[in-house]
Amino acid sequence: MPVVRRVNRGPSAAAENRAALIAAAREVFASDGYEAPLTSITRVARVGQGSLYRHFPDRISLALAVFEDGVRELEALAARPGTTLDDMLALMTEQTIASTAFIGMVSVSPADARVLRVRDRVAGLLEGLLAEAQQAGRVRADVTTDDLMLAMGMIAGILAKEPAAARHETAELAWKLIRTGIDT
Repeated sequence: MPVVRRVNRGPSAAAENRAALIAAAREVFASDGYEAPLTSITRVARVGQGSLYRHFPDRISLALAVFEDGVRELEALAARPGTTLDDMLALMTEQTIASTAFIGMVSVSPADARVLRVRDRVAGLLEGLLAEAQQAGRVRADVTTDDLMLAMGMIAGILAKEPAAARHETAELAWKLIRTGIDT
């Protein structure tokens, strides 16, 4: 039986390969976590290791590309008139339920400047909404953005150990407990 080889399309396949790698990483990180083998991602994307490293020199670069869409979704929500802190925390929780890998990345590599920039973007989205909730008397005045980021990290840590089918219920219970400490 003849061996069927894929034709190397060279540079013309670059954008397609990059998109395939991001989609595959999203899938693999969601199922296997941030520390999933990169070979699993190249296998799902159907590209070689060289293509992976041409586009993403390290794991963090790949993870940041995967989660950029989620951050943009948070930014779009924050820009909508009438968005509340609860709306933002709900979307962040849904994203965490879908993939705990982003929080895993942030907690594994907090010293990386690229990760800190993304973390700061997300924290900045919470800042104004938190202030509004505090002014409305819904959230205690001593709660900080860092407290909310810590709460998200704690929830992500719990969800990472839960089967996917139990994550919604676990997240609801965790927020119920956390809200008793932050609400007025």
